[in-house]
Amino acid sequence: MEKMILQSVEEGVRAIQCLQNPKALSFIKEASRLIAGCFEKGGKLLIAGNGGSLCDAMHFAEELTGIFREKRKALPAIALSCPGHLTCTANDLGFEGVFSRSVEAYGQPGDIFIALTTSGNSLNLIEAVETAQRKKLKVISFLGKSGGKLKGNSDLEWCVDGFKYSDRIQEAHMTAIHIIIEMVEKRLFHDS
Repeated sequence: MEKMILQSVEEGVRAIQCLQNPKALSFIKEASRLIAGCFEKGGKLLIAGNGGSLCDAMHFAEELTGIFREKRKALPAIALSCPGHLTCTANDLGFEGVFSRSVEAYGQPGDIFIALTTSGNSLNLIEAVETAQRKKLKVISFLGKSGGKLKGNSDLEWCVDGFKYSDRIQEAHMTAIHIIIEMVEKRLFHDS
């Protein structure tokens, strides 16, 4: 069992090392710039994902609306996670529309929609990206595996490939999210 644990630890380390790739570093830098710029102009983030990626979306939002490393002004971010909305919309319109309906309700030009998906093939995220683009929101996508159908359909995207399972992709996504928040805070509250 110890050998299996060590193999899993090594795979987790390899997932985090993906962030050292020049594409990942460029994505983190540009995402930080776009998000900070959105906040500077009075915009907000709408963040969505399914399953563990929805939990990551909620984590992303709470780090911005709450406190990340130091006390500072709350930043507007909404995880599209309301159970009442999700079940109402899924029941009445189908699961494919659960996120696009929220983007329609809350999204304004200048806001950013963030899609978190380990496959890039979730129809509800594809529809949400399309709605965000129609409403003139910027779109940032955190992708995995091959990038799926969402690959190439965002203003900014990063694809964590080389992993069979979603957990390692999500670990890399969450580490990138924490670094992006750190850089946003630096730009908004610590740069002179």
